[in-house]
Amino acid sequence: MDLVRIRADLSGAEVTVWWKGDVYAWLPGDGPHHLFGFEGVNVSRAVPADGGYRLLGREAAFYLDPVTREVLDRWDNRYTGEKVGVLHVWNDPVNQYWPRGFEPSTVRIGADVVVNADVLLAYPSPLPVAGYPDNSGDDTYRAMELFQFFASATDVDDPDVGNVPCTLSWTRVAPWLPWMRMADRPGALIYHCRGAKLASWAAVPERTREFIAAHGPQFAHAPEAWSAPNETSWTYFRRRAIHPSDDARQD
Repeated sequence: MDLVRIRADLSGAEVTVWWKGDVYAWLPGDGPHHLFGFEGVNVSRAVPADGGYRLLGREAAFYLDPVTREVLDRWDNRYTGEKVGVLHVWNDPVNQYWPRGFEPSTVRIGADVVVNADVLLAYPSPLPVAGYPDNSGDDTYRAMELFQFFASATDVDDPDVGNVPCTLSWTRVAPWLPWMRMADRPGALIYHCRGAKLASWAAVPERTREFIAAHGPQFAHAPEAWSAPNETSWTYFRRRAIHPSDDARQD
């Protein structure tokens, strides 16, 4: 399965994917506005399962000042005038299952193979409006996660290459984050990021490695076993709101 070789490693070894980019606000009749920088990592491993593969992963990502690119603790909300605490991304787990025969859309452009994966999401929100009127504007969570992975056709065509190097592009269209306290405002967030599969965890930028070591050291490694359900920014917000002492991470 080419997707496993491009996104992960057929040997089951840990793979680190790093990305950086920016987050923009899109509102009817206003903007767009550049709200945040964004940087993160996903560490995962692929393991055979039921004729296909499971991708076992964790990911951490951080909202940055759009100018200084420093990790934010609090954010001055230009729309409400509030200064709110920033809740960074600590998603554990982030797992996927790729059944036998599953291959996303792929195109060859010159010497490259481009794998395209458009993930269109619409499901009951973990934050119902009735319970979270300041944080959630819809009882259905709706978003798009648009991925492209770029790899050398020479590597993809060589069956002996179990871990194909790749770069990536990621665009996300999503509602306001719960911690932004903008549930009653129309509009959306646009994430625009790019990154790469790295040679090792040591290749992650030092500032990011140090932040993870201080606040969530387990995120430097992939899970050893499958667990469910996946964590998202919405479920993490809900868990922190209900049981703040359950999580020692300082965001």
